[in-house]
Amino acid sequence: MIRPVKCLFALTLALAASPALRSVDVLAQTTNSPPVSTCQAIANNLRAPNVPVRFASFAQPAQADAYTVSISFQGHSTYLIKSPTGIQVATDFAGWLIDPVTPDAVTMNFAHSSHYTRTPDPKIKHVFRGWAGVGKIAQYNEMVGDVVVRNVTTDILRFQNIPDGNSIFIFETAGLCIGHLGHLHHKLSEDHYTKIGRLDVVMVPVDGGLTITHASVGELLQRLRSSVILPMHVRSAGALPQFLSRLGDDVPVVQIAQNRLDLSLRNLPEVPTVYLLPGVSNIPAYDE
Repeated sequence: MIRPVKCLFALTLALAASPALRSVDVLAQTTNSPPVSTCQAIANNLRAPNVPVRFASFAQPAQADAYTVSISFQGHSTYLIKSPTGIQVATDFAGWLIDPVTPDAVTMNFAHSSHYTRTPDPKIKHVFRGWAGVGKIAQYNEMVGDVVVRNVTTDILRFQNIPDGNSIFIFETAGLCIGHLGHLHHKLSEDHYTKIGRLDVVMVPVDGGLTITHASVGELLQRLRSSVILPMHVRSAGALPQFLSRLGDDVPVVQIAQNRLDLSLRNLPEVPTVYLLPGVSNIPAYDE
């Protein structure tokens, strides 16, 4: 069952021939026709100029639910997202993956060396860096095959103070809105939430120390109401149980055996649910 809020947004499936892939190094180049986001919050954005939104069509294509996005955990803060047409995007990429694949695109963040690499494989056609240097802001709204990649910047407040030094990356494909919070250090403002919009899936750091606190994560998740919550950046043995305890009994926790979560608009859980993929933590007692 699709929650009513999702009916406010059009379903965009970029199944036609995609634009030629090209490298993206520091700042995304502005185009005359940027991809249209179906995930940004319409109610707040209608008053903002130049924000691409699209009103809902309640007659969604019958074939839309047949398209599935696969997500696998690759270690620390890296998830590998595979679109219906096979486009693969790795999040907070530090130069390696568990799966022996070369992704089509990677996102990276600068707060810590385990979230980026200075020497990505030249075979990776799209490299999205979540920072852009002093006084600059990284801005992306790009098509990679059938995936829209965009970002919302936040500040780095650990190690050094860098305004707009971190990016929350949002991936839109097969009608799903997937967000990766990166190395998030602070609570989000109303402006952040407006720019992010709807997230069906959110990848959230749960270390509770080097990134945002567990209390702040709980507030963020209550605000987003994402159907699927994927922990990352666990770091210590007690971090994940503390995070789950903070969420309370109203948030189901599902541990899956296979290292792949297949999602579509049809099979999203009706209530926010935490999914634990193999390797998220080395704590062996989830099923006790």
